[in-house]
Amino acid sequence: MRRAPAPLSPEAWLTHMFSARSAVQGGVLRRKIRDVERYVGREAFPSEMRRRGFSVVENSGQFVIFCNRDPIRRVL
Repeated sequence: MRRAPAPLSPEAWLTHMFSARSAVQGGVLRRKIRDVERYVGREAFPSEMRRRGFSVVENSGQFVIFCNRDPIRRVL
């Protein structure tokens, strides 16, 4: 029988997320909104992204996080 993993604190979840290679290299991450709500909270998440200087867009139940401070330009 498998045990469910212990829940992560908001800080641990964010640390884990931003240790991904793509984030470290200034790339793009994608996370389900329900996971962000569960681990960090919908109110705290934008504050943390703003603190880091990252841009975030929401689409189809996902947050797309741009792990850099470059401007975003919509093409279409």
